[in-house]
Amino acid sequence: MLYQRSSRLFAEAEQVIPGGVNSPVRAFKAVGGTPVFIKEAKGAYLYDEDGNKLIDYINSWGPMILGHAYEPVVNAVIERAKKGTSFGTPTALETEIAALAVSMVPNIDKIRFVNSGTEACMSAVRLARGYTSREKIIKFAGCYHGHSDSFLIQAGSGAVTFGTPNSPGVTQGTAKDTLLAQYNNLENVKALFAANPDEIAAIIIEPVAGNMGCIPPAEGFLEGLREVCTANGALLIFDEVMTGFRLAKGGAQELFNIKADIVTFGKVIGGGLPVGAFAASGKIMDYLAPSGPVYQAGTLSGNPLAMAAGLEMLKALNSDTKIFERLEEKTAYLEKGIHKILLEEEVSHTINRVGSMISVHFDKKPVTDFATAGNGNNDTFKKFFHGLLDNGVYIAPSAYETWFITDALTYEDLDYTLNAIKKVAGTL
Repeated sequence: MLYQRSSRLFAEAEQVIPGGVNSPVRAFKAVGGTPVFIKEAKGAYLYDEDGNKLIDYINSWGPMILGHAYEPVVNAVIERAKKGTSFGTPTALETEIAALAVSMVPNIDKIRFVNSGTEACMSAVRLARGYTSREKIIKFAGCYHGHSDSFLIQAGSGAVTFGTPNSPGVTQGTAKDTLLAQYNNLENVKALFAANPDEIAAIIIEPVAGNMGCIPPAEGFLEGLREVCTANGALLIFDEVMTGFRLAKGGAQELFNIKADIVTFGKVIGGGLPVGAFAASGKIMDYLAPSGPVYQAGTLSGNPLAMAAGLEMLKALNSDTKIFERLEEKTAYLEKGIHKILLEEEVSHTINRVGSMISVHFDKKPVTDFATAGNGNNDTFKKFFHGLLDNGVYIAPSAYETWFITDALTYEDLDYTLNAIKKVAGTL
């Protein structure tokens, strides 16, 4: 395929945008080459500036569960925009979507809308600290909760040591309050609590990791986190920016039957528009201003365009009794086909999948955490990525990102994808 216009646009962007992109993974640094500039999208497809049609397995990093330009969402945004795009005042729409979200998700009574998943996770941690009157949090290596300072921490020299910043601009003072744990290692978490008695406000976790490729929780791991939090007076925060309303109507809480204390959501709750939210019991949420002492605010929070789009998205997911079954079946079909092809071509691999999240790791050993995710053959992934792109299939330009399946994909699309993978696999 030709990407002449994309190449020119990237060169122009580099002159006025740092690195030529507004989010680093888009720059193709992990895979090489020039990023593809997208002109429009519909259903399961992207159309780039050079006129190429691509089957999309990123889906705006998750929220396009029903496909791009889903008509009820588009119409809702158009009609809402005619009445004004932002007021900075309460609207009836906010209450309507809040009531629907609360009815769909278990263990929450109240929800507050913000402008991104990053803001939702940042606010959830602040709320947990205010509620518990403690300062430290536990996060897991490889889990991404946005670019707030507290989350940009890498592992220290041992299981119970403080983390250190892995981005300039994050202070040592911030880093000392973030403790690093190993995903799927419950004993590691228990050791952190033992070393920091009565100091840990919360654990924050992606219940299904999506930022080191798709990595499912080991059997008993989430249950163990719930138990250790309860035993130590800490809160359990599920970052469901990826999994919320995707793995089930009630997200990972429903799928795994685990009660989180605070849950965060991202773009899906706005139909793909810039939005996020965090939710909990009334007792916890009433610690937020203006009811309580924990401050959080935003002029664009509850923006009417995002609320209108999100309401149509949640209505569709709530009323379609077969949506999650279809997503499961399509993703399982893709998984089975990829595994068969890579086995036949003798390509070392492991495929992880939960519901409609899936990723291919180019290592034959199990991938269960950030360290094992790093064992994959990155040169193989680069060839795989560019081979698929050349054949009209667009996956995440990083081995550390999950794929997201949309219901707009047909089985013809899946078969086309598998045929493309078969062509590429023979070159790996």
